[in-house]
Amino acid sequence: MISSANNEKLKSVHITNYYHKNSGGISTSYNNLLAAALRHRRYVRLIVPGAADEIEDVNEFARIYYITARQSPVFDKRYRMIMPWQFMRKNTPIREILLEEKPDMIEVCDKYTLSFLSAMIRTNNFKKLGRPMLVHFSCERMDDNFASFVVGGKIGNWIARNIMRNYEFPIHDFHLANSVYTAEEFYASLDPIHLGNTAQKILNFSWQKLGSARVDYRERIFVCPRGVNAQVFRADRKSASTRAEMRRRAEVSENAVVLLYAGRVSPEKNIELLFEMMKGLSENRSTDYRLLIAGDGPSVEWVRRKTAQNIPGKIIFLGHLDKELLADYYANADIFVHPNPREPFGIAPLEAMASGVPVVAPDSGGILSYATNENVWLAEPDPQAFVSAIVEITENEPLRAAKISRAIITANENTRERSTDNLFATYDRLFEDFNRRKELFVDREAAKTFDFVNRCLRLL
Repeated sequence: MISSANNEKLKSVHITNYYHKNSGGISTSYNNLLAAALRHRRYVRLIVPGAADEIEDVNEFARIYYITARQSPVFDKRYRMIMPWQFMRKNTPIREILLEEKPDMIEVCDKYTLSFLSAMIRTNNFKKLGRPMLVHFSCERMDDNFASFVVGGKIGNWIARNIMRNYEFPIHDFHLANSVYTAEEFYASLDPIHLGNTAQKILNFSWQKLGSARVDYRERIFVCPRGVNAQVFRADRKSASTRAEMRRRAEVSENAVVLLYAGRVSPEKNIELLFEMMKGLSENRSTDYRLLIAGDGPSVEWVRRKTAQNIPGKIIFLGHLDKELLADYYANADIFVHPNPREPFGIAPLEAMASGVPVVAPDSGGILSYATNENVWLAEPDPQAFVSAIVEITENEPLRAAKISRAIITANENTRERSTDNLFATYDRLFEDFNRRKELFVDREAAKTFDFVNRCLRLL
């Protein structure tokens, strides 16, 4: 199925519901991949929801297909959501795109509605397409999403673990995660501590019915961190004029300490911490701390209301900023704050590090892929801990300069070029393995009687 016309390079189609062209960590990742397609001269196609059916040729090798989709009924309603019936029925646009493109690999970045596409292909309900390699890109953890939007605690973890173990894992050949933190959910779902006799029987049943790959699960999980656009996010964007303009727009004084948060304003981002942090900082009468929020989301009105009632003027909403203006604001803020202790990867803190601004972030989650106590201020996800870190940044200039210097070095070691080079190389390794051991990945008849628990999980 590999195209000889393209020097036998793997042709891939990627499909996701989490795409806003100019914002969001997942959007940034895919925009970087589309740009890298030209550099690597390999065909990359992206299918995403849109207001209307549309095709955008990004460059000679990269194309985006927009599929008409309604606004999401849950989670962040700014996003549109492609639903299963848009590819389950014959003659639907997504089916037509896949049949026209004939990809060697299909990557699904979604654990919910779009995952049905992989299940259909795996169970031979898309015969004309053949059998491309099926990859799942895990950009966030299901247990974290459940805790933020559905139900948390033991119940939420149990539900997420069972979906990941008995459905999400077996329907794909390989799983890529954007950080060790994200990948840990796969390992946790298959941990023997959660696999009693009943769970083992359910696992064997579901993996047999879905025709899962008869390959050790440890050989099917890979971590591919994302990277920063170091050409755009740079410390040399710092300037007196931009700093003054930013403060004029936010209506804050020249002597105020300007904090910046960039990202979704949504429950899963632990936005409440920012409000509580600003309440604590407002008690400091000697320094005027102001927080600028660049972004939008379902929690905006909550934060706006709480700010007006308790600390008027201390939190200012900038809305969505285009990439160039955001890069200027990064470099000219005094401190960048990131509140989410369960961040899957966190491109925004890495962009801030590249911009030469001191960063305060929780000491957990995917940001630990690149963040350490040597290059940022890692703190407990607690308002007082964040307040203490911010005060130290403002008062300890030598430490601030040292950490900023190390942060810039770290960012330059985690660029989008390195990230996409590694990602393409990983795709190629997986595809070589897929073809070399293809019978183990695609033979559904053999899977029907295979003992996955003892052969692929090796629990006994």
